[in-house]
Amino acid sequence: MLKISELAAKTGLTAHTIRFYEKHGLISASERSEAGYRYYNEADIRRAEFVKTARNIGFSLEDISQLLSIRVDKTSHSCQEVTDITQHKLDEVNAKLEELRSMQNTLQILLKSCCGGPENATHCSIMEALEAGDLKKTRSAA
Repeated sequence: MLKISELAAKTGLTAHTIRFYEKHGLISASERSEAGYRYYNEADIRRAEFVKTARNIGFSLEDISQLLSIRVDKTSHSCQEVTDITQHKLDEVNAKLEELRSMQNTLQILLKSCCGGPENATHCSIMEALEAGDLKKTRSAA
């Protein structure tokens, strides 16, 4: 049995993160001492590592909760359920990447439009574009 600090050291999570996951029902201590100390067994360690891995690849707390439900009772769930959760996450990541590429293009256009010289910013093209709010035109031109 491990205390929360030992679980943190073993999994690379902080005690604060472990408490956060407990609050959201993703991890729980197998036992508590009379003094209120949390104690974790091997199954708890594996569960914490599962949550950490899923979180590190971007799954939301809700996604992880669903995946944990499947993990506990694999025979009552299908691979399709896991695939659907994973596909949804991939779709979100792809949308975010598209948004980031658009932002990158806009920033590159803004940088190309400005001389970047030592003079004051009274007529800075980047400031003018930001003030005019016409960045959507800049993005669509990218």
